[in-house]
Amino acid sequence: MTQSPGQLFAQAYADDPAHAEVTFDYTITEAHEPTKDRPRLTVRNLLKVVPVEGDGHRFWTESPPSDEERQTVRDSGVRREAAFRFGMAEAKVQPIQAWVQIPDGLAADPDALATFLDYRLLVRLATAENLALTTALLGHPEIARLPYDTDYVEGVLTACDEVEQSGATPHAMVVNPNDYYHRLVGRGGLLAELAEGNGMKVSRNRWVDPGDALVGDISVAARLLDARRSVIRVAEPPPGTFARPGVAVCAEVYEGVAVHLPGLFYLVTPAEKNRIFPSS
Repeated sequence: MTQSPGQLFAQAYADDPAHAEVTFDYTITEAHEPTKDRPRLTVRNLLKVVPVEGDGHRFWTESPPSDEERQTVRDSGVRREAAFRFGMAEAKVQPIQAWVQIPDGLAADPDALATFLDYRLLVRLATAENLALTTALLGHPEIARLPYDTDYVEGVLTACDEVEQSGATPHAMVVNPNDYYHRLVGRGGLLAELAEGNGMKVSRNRWVDPGDALVGDISVAARLLDARRSVIRVAEPPPGTFARPGVAVCAEVYEGVAVHLPGLFYLVTPAEKNRIFPSS
């Protein structure tokens, strides 16, 4: 890539400010990383990427069984994954968007406009992508919840054990930054031990609730479906996008998530979130 997405769009904007649009045959959040000098794992970094065509993708699944199904499988007592049921599912590839407004006077300097787009629009797009992928995983109906009473770390380690009891390796987790800094960092070398023993990768973002942790063999259990197309264009933003009028630019990628093995994920969550308290 000889020119960045921001540089290409700045050229198009200089030629036609009212209708500028640039399409890409690759996913711009993957190809251009404006924050690569400050390493921080995103959910994209935890997933294997599968290029796909079209807007829908059918894929195989192995789902956790019911109790009745588990009892009928001869080896489920020693290999719980033996009772996983086989099936097919479908995931949609959908647009993920982010927006910025071009400040008055910036477009007069194409280099400054390109830098603004590369370091603000693409960062916002990466944030929107992180939100969409996290939400897709958290919202899967077959991912089990694993309540803990008081000890967050014990809950995380219990989830790691549960993943291994299904024959997999808990190599990644997604946690809230509050828990990362206040419950995991500096706790007797815990993160270093998990990284050394499991190759554990930690993605921290705001869309896992504080007190929760999504733990799993993520690179085996799920795939990022990538349509390998992107666009940056001048467009009319949806109501409520900005507080003030101005020239708006939208960046868009097309992605989805296929969860092949939901039984290799556990959502660690405080027990009180799942308790039903009687009304007074």
